[in-house]
Amino acid sequence: MPVTSLPEFDTPLHFVEVEAEAEEADASPPEAYTVRLADYALPSADAARVAEQRFRREIDKQLGSDVIAALRAFQNASESSESELSKAEIAMAKRWAKAYDAARTAGFRDLGETDEAYFEVRAD
Repeated sequence: MPVTSLPEFDTPLHFVEVEAEAEEADASPPEAYTVRLADYALPSADAARVAEQRFRREIDKQLGSDVIAALRAFQNASESSESELSKAEIAMAKRWAKAYDAARTAGFRDLGETDEAYFEVRAD
């Protein structure tokens, strides 16, 4: 059997997932929100920015595209009695609380813990 060699290409090959591109084109942009580390004496602004980025990555990982909906459900639950909320709102508020706790832990990972400091999340 003769040995054949593989063809050589002048340019690199690029593989594209057609389905993924179609999904991205159809997806609506995520709602914008701002994260700010509040009431924490930091040695530098860079430390705050890194902590805020860690917090945001974790909350996005936990909630995906539901960040704003979960935040609003939690705020609504904080201002209402349980009888005024639907089961879906209660479930979403609980998801927020769990995700916020995980994100807070991630955000403070290299900063240490203080009772006064917190991450403020606001819808833009």
